[in-house]
Amino acid sequence: MFFKILLNKIIGYVRINVEGFFIERFINICKAKEILLWGIKREKSSIMHANISIKNFKQIKEISKKTKCRVHIEKKRGIPFFLDKYKKRKIFFIGLIIILLATFGTSKFIWNIEIIGNDKISKEEILSQLNEDGLKVGNLKSKVDINNIVNSIRLKRADISWVGINIKGTNATVKIVEADEKPQIINSNEFCNIVSNKEGVIEKINASNGTATVKKGDVIKKGDILIGGWMEGKYTGTRYLHARGEVQAKVWYTAREKVSLRETKKEKTGNEESKYKIKFNNFEINFYKTLSKFEKYDTIYETQKIKIFSDFYIPVELIKCNSSEIIEKEQNYTLEEAKQMAIKRAQEKLNSEEFSQENIVNKNINVNEAEEYVEVEVIYEVLENIGTEEKIVF
Repeated sequence: MFFKILLNKIIGYVRINVEGFFIERFINICKAKEILLWGIKREKSSIMHANISIKNFKQIKEISKKTKCRVHIEKKRGIPFFLDKYKKRKIFFIGLIIILLATFGTSKFIWNIEIIGNDKISKEEILSQLNEDGLKVGNLKSKVDINNIVNSIRLKRADISWVGINIKGTNATVKIVEADEKPQIINSNEFCNIVSNKEGVIEKINASNGTATVKKGDVIKKGDILIGGWMEGKYTGTRYLHARGEVQAKVWYTAREKVSLRETKKEKTGNEESKYKIKFNNFEINFYKTLSKFEKYDTIYETQKIKIFSDFYIPVELIKCNSSEIIEKEQNYTLEEAKQMAIKRAQEKLNSEEFSQENIVNKNINVNEAEEYVEVEVIYEVLENIGTEEKIVF
């Protein structure tokens, strides 16, 4: 019986409503003629709901006359009725087939590249390197040689110590481990000079091993030798060694800022609008035909790649255009206000430099006042230990 019901659900059946005073007789005759009724539900004493196969439904017309019951169809179920319902919707089925074929076709390509592990190296730089080596959006997965790409990156990039590529679905995940920048270590038994790593003026020099080549007050440039890795002897001549010592110099850090006495400032009003467009590779479709309703506005674009499953991207991007209304206001400053603002901006720049604030020995501020602006130059004079080891190459 179970298999008969299952078969009827596939080949088709109807849900009927039987109404009359002889429903019990109707059921008994159906049983006697081996007509299968299932899902029977009684409603009051004169109404019954039941399922019956398409074939058997044609046979109950005579039974309904004998039992004086009225029979009508409530629902039609099964594949034949489904096909009959949609047989006029050819465009729907054609579209469905096209979508299925397109989905199968796109699954052969890479439509998204995900970069993981980069901190100092920009995503754009890594993507550029991957594109050169043969991994880019739109490539056939079968044409991507992962081993070749990994080996190429390891050879070309000293700032990447490890790279791994995993392709799943239409997504390529690239994991990298950035290499730590290690200073060059020169063994104590190797010959080296101490050279300047900054420009400045020598304030103090103490050569504990080697020959001092500069003195207090000398102006030095980056790369100049401060302590030479050699010593001159009257009887031994030139003897090379590993230079050691301490060198202090005054180093100058400079920042310039220019502030107009009349500036135009932009302020957001809080009014926003969002519009959308779809991008198929380089082809875009806008969902809006008019420009922004705001006279002046700033727009930020948010791009989201469309994916069907977690790792199955398709070559479609949804772009959200967020526009924020702005108003422009004229801001006038006095000479003193512009001067203080320029000084503050310049000092903020200098404070981001890598030096200790405690080592600042002097600050100079140069001001140039014009009719329409004020230009300021802020100079920090910093006392620093300079010099780095550089191997002597013969």
